[in-house]
Amino acid sequence: MAYIGKTREFLLHLGAGESGFHKAHTLRHSMTDAEKVLWNELKSRKFMGLKFRRQHPIHCYIADFYCHEQKLIIEVDGGIHHEESQKEHDTKRTDELNHFGIKVLRFKNDEVLKNIKNVLTEIATHIHSTPT
Repeated sequence: MAYIGKTREFLLHLGAGESGFHKAHTLRHSMTDAEKVLWNELKSRKFMGLKFRRQHPIHCYIADFYCHEQKLIIEVDGGIHHEESQKEHDTKRTDELNHFGIKVLRFKNDEVLKNIKNVLTEIATHIHSTPT
């Protein structure tokens, strides 16, 4: 028989290691301006009543924002994500997370900073179009 608390933690973090938790803690204190803008819209269940976590360790990755209820990761990408090697890494990461049933939405820093309403609309559209 599984201990429910441990099972829930595994499902929430998919076996993330201790180093991931430490790195996530550090990242929470060094968020980019775009991450801060989006976090202001997502925190405290302000967006559609959903609980989002910031810099959330999941499996061997750290998600910028994660909603466990929706199995949704939202990533805010800076300029490094335009480089070919990073694009390959991002694709591999997305594929692996999709394997766990987690959807990944990506937005560029500029999108978040210049048009947060469109970003939120796109997130809401995804949530409404995803079967529960």
